[in-house]
Amino acid sequence: MVLSDYQHLLPAYRSHAALGDTERIAWIRADRWLETAQARAVLARLEDLLSYPARDRMPCLLLYGDTGIGKTKIIRKFLRNHPACFDRGTGITSMPVVAMQMPPEPLERDVYGGLLTALGAPGPMTDSTYRLKEVCRSLLRSMGARMLIIDEIHSMLAGSFRQQRIFLNIIRFLANDLRVPLICAGTEAARHALLTDPQLAERFEAFHLERWTDDFQVSQLLTSLSGILPLRRPSDLATTAVRRKVLDLTDGMTSRIFGLMETVAVEAVRSGSECITIDSFDGDNLVLPLVSMTRHMEKGLQHRASR
Repeated sequence: MVLSDYQHLLPAYRSHAALGDTERIAWIRADRWLETAQARAVLARLEDLLSYPARDRMPCLLLYGDTGIGKTKIIRKFLRNHPACFDRGTGITSMPVVAMQMPPEPLERDVYGGLLTALGAPGPMTDSTYRLKEVCRSLLRSMGARMLIIDEIHSMLAGSFRQQRIFLNIIRFLANDLRVPLICAGTEAARHALLTDPQLAERFEAFHLERWTDDFQVSQLLTSLSGILPLRRPSDLATTAVRRKVLDLTDGMTSRIFGLMETVAVEAVRSGSECITIDSFDGDNLVLPLVSMTRHMEKGLQHRASR
């Protein structure tokens, strides 16, 4: 086949359809960025916050939503847009955006240790907490940090009430001391935790990443996928039946949608059907995330019981 045979794909992706099965499956399974309306809105807000001049009361943002909705993916995209840069002349690394993951427990030493790791300078954990804090402050300033991101902030709830209060004091201190926007990402539980601190609740604005619903946005997403998945026959993914089937199997969760589409696309390559149809989502080989599988089985049992 020649590339002109793949008119159903976007021009930049037609060459992938000419690859062998193994190469196409590897391509389908590779991690990639596909921008959505919500992701675009979050990235725009982060860009706006990054441009804020230093002042005593810096704006902060909580990005929250269900697990698998795409918070970490957006953060990683923003980091790729603003990478660290090493100046060979001065020997200094500048890092405009510093992102760390919340440690399993909200222990002060672990928070500063995680921050040092994010800065590329893990320090000896034998140092005192005060010393770790001072090294963090010094590095953040010398590296020109203009934004601090803490992902998985809901992990703070694994600690005791006292540990949670200490952690909230830490992020308040960092926001005040560094005079940079502080971005926290987590689940709905993180929002409730921040609301327990009136000062932080007043400072943080919130951006809720919502689940996909049966509307134009999800139709647009599926249409985009049909234009890039390297299948040799056209897949009409924007039909009402397919759209509702995908939402039913995934509960509108971003990671589940992409996982489901990966599964059916790989099966389309292996089976030789080379396209995705409504029947692709009812195959015996369909593998669902555990939560979706359990819910799907429960619905099937309820349906049989009602007959």
